[in-house]
Amino acid sequence: MRSATDKRIPAATAAGGNDSMRRYLAEFIGTFVLVLGGVGAAVLAGDRIGFLGVSFAFGLSLLAMVYAIGPISGCHVNPAVTVGLSLAGKFENKHILGYIVAQCLGAVLAAGVVLLIAKGVPGGYQASVAGLGSNGYGLASPEGYGAGAAFLAEVALTFLLVLTVLGATDAKAPVGFAGIAIGLVLTLIHLVGIPVTNTSVNPARSLGPAVFAGGQALTQLWMFIIAPMLGAGLAAAVYRSVFSPAGAITARTAERSLDAERAERVAQDRSHTRSPV
Repeated sequence: MRSATDKRIPAATAAGGNDSMRRYLAEFIGTFVLVLGGVGAAVLAGDRIGFLGVSFAFGLSLLAMVYAIGPISGCHVNPAVTVGLSLAGKFENKHILGYIVAQCLGAVLAAGVVLLIAKGVPGGYQASVAGLGSNGYGLASPEGYGAGAAFLAEVALTFLLVLTVLGATDAKAPVGFAGIAIGLVLTLIHLVGIPVTNTSVNPARSLGPAVFAGGQALTQLWMFIIAPMLGAGLAAAVYRSVFSPAGAITARTAERSLDAERAERVAQDRSHTRSPV
């Protein structure tokens, strides 16, 4: 005969599994939106909105997703952010693989959607020729920057991104403002990095277009995996040593509103529902 504790175990396990799948699905959707918004702006409207417009497209896409899916998954939408949060003790290691797989799948699907739309232009569109917003250095760099400069830029800019995510979601940071800081810093990063590499700071974002562009985009993909991961590791090390976090709090928790705020919203909603018309 099973005890009451034994009966609760399957239910708890199922709840944990459902929570994990919701988080992975949220990361899939968030990365899809980031790549669709950012790469889509570069490919479909880049000649009209320029570097500034593309930079804001990436930043606004991330800002929106922080508030849309942040309470569910923490809105990493970037393997480098996932690894950085893990190294800083703000993310559970058991979810790393699931997050990264979801992010990569979301990026590839979004890049495929952008390609399908781009092919509708008169004369068609060839990803292997036009690049589909892929990242690169040397001849593949928008301004011809070499491998050394590109690698340094990706490390430094990813460091800035991940450090901002860590600081904005710290237990001592103001609640509810993380999305603004993170979205704006990604805009700034693209303003700096687009002429150098088309700005990656995100291995999933680089993978999506590279799958369809092939050629140099695939052969140079290694840089846009290694450099962002190195930048994320440096950010985590600085966060641990300089910021001296008071306690571990996950990004998902930090991007939720306070319990008191949620309770007040529910109470107000119920009072409006019950009030006579």
